[in-house]
Amino acid sequence: MSWHDCHVHAFRIVEGEHGTGELEFDLDYILQWTPQQEKFSFLLVPVVLRFHEVFGLRIALDWATPTAGLGPFSLNEIERRTEHRERYTATLWRLELNWPAGAIEFEARGFTQIAYGREVVSHNQVLSPSERVAA
Repeated sequence: MSWHDCHVHAFRIVEGEHGTGELEFDLDYILQWTPQQEKFSFLLVPVVLRFHEVFGLRIALDWATPTAGLGPFSLNEIERRTEHRERYTATLWRLELNWPAGAIEFEARGFTQIAYGREVVSHNQVLSPSERVAA
């Protein structure tokens, strides 16, 4: 799966057990990039991307430096790696952002992604509010 250029409209932290929680992102997932002469069209669907048993969350987002208006942030990629700890092997995640500058880092057991709206073909990489309604 690739989350390159997917726009995040909201995120939510749901408290869990033992100091962990669920981290949810409401985003426009790009299912397909289709070249059309000098530009692309995109097949998009609104989804909830949920990370499970999240621990050690670190968020760095900067809308101030580029003096940008507040709007959805765009993902560059999601990286996953493992790191051996004293009693377990941790799965570490890094969500690198295209815009604005920043990253979101944490440890999590895994993730699920669930579509909740209809697929839309667009020349934009982000859906409008009317296109993001549940199917």
